[in-house]
Amino acid sequence: MRTPRSLPVVYVALLGAVALALVIALGMGSQRLDAAQVWAALAGQRDHIGADIVLGLRLPRALAALACGALLALAGALLQTLLRNPLADPYVLGISSGASVGALLALWAGAAWGWVNLGAAAGALTATALVFLLGARAFRRQADSARAGVQLLLVGVIVGAGFGAIVAFILSVAPEAQLRGMIFWLLGDLNGADRWHLPLAGAAMLLALSLLLARDLNLLLLGDGPAQALGVNVRRLRLCVVLLASVAAGLAITVAGSIGFVGLVVPHALRLLLGNDQRILLPACALAGGAFLVLADTLARTVLAPLQLPVGVLTAFIGVPSFLWLLLRHGRGG
Repeated sequence: MRTPRSLPVVYVALLGAVALALVIALGMGSQRLDAAQVWAALAGQRDHIGADIVLGLRLPRALAALACGALLALAGALLQTLLRNPLADPYVLGISSGASVGALLALWAGAAWGWVNLGAAAGALTATALVFLLGARAFRRQADSARAGVQLLLVGVIVGAGFGAIVAFILSVAPEAQLRGMIFWLLGDLNGADRWHLPLAGAAMLLALSLLLARDLNLLLLGDGPAQALGVNVRRLRLCVVLLASVAAGLAITVAGSIGFVGLVVPHALRLLLGNDQRILLPACALAGGAFLVLADTLARTVLAPLQLPVGVLTAFIGVPSFLWLLLRHGRGG
């Protein structure tokens, strides 16, 4: 593990990556703006069209992407550490499918966008409660987190499959006029996302709470027995980590829809680069996940401009090969 002395270098590099991603997001689009126009808009000069584009459209969307990417990567890092499994991802808990059911029901009813977010939040909380209640027995029975984690992953897969069947039913009976919006939400779409205050504040709060558990998570990597011998309440730690990861993923889903693979790819890549010290890894994942999703969303809205792709399509293009590589590598290791 790297020592805290590595923190300044790591954080400066990642903060620079976040700043660069935001600058690129503000300047690129169907109408490109140079650095001077972006700076003038951020400085409050509203006498040109660039100010409306930057402040009214691109900046809120970029900040929403930053917050959602940080939340998803943080959730993935927590789950991969808890389960000691590089294939762990917040979506295996079925949270995404539950949120999709809630959001699609609101869209089907013709509700306003605010109610769609509330429906997604309700669905995410329902899925979290189901997985938590059904999977808690596995943690009580198993003495080792890795074995209990496998059972929790299976519970998440089953719950997700159940909600997925409901999603398929809604798509089958919904009017054609509503299908496009539903499909874009299912694929993950930040178009029109301007509600960045709550997810950004939530990301900061959840990261702070996660750092309080960083020492115990480091000890848990030694195994449940050694961790308990060193004073870690393993059962309570498991429950706290699952709850934090579920809240983080659910909050991101309510804003951006079902965006996959951010919580899988970013934590694993950073773990290879930085090691397993959670004091460094968790903040690094939040920053890198935010920068990754900002860049992915910028590419989604510029690669076929003026058409805009759902950002979930691009994260899937990156995530699917990465997932297959991890699966094959993990299988050989087993």
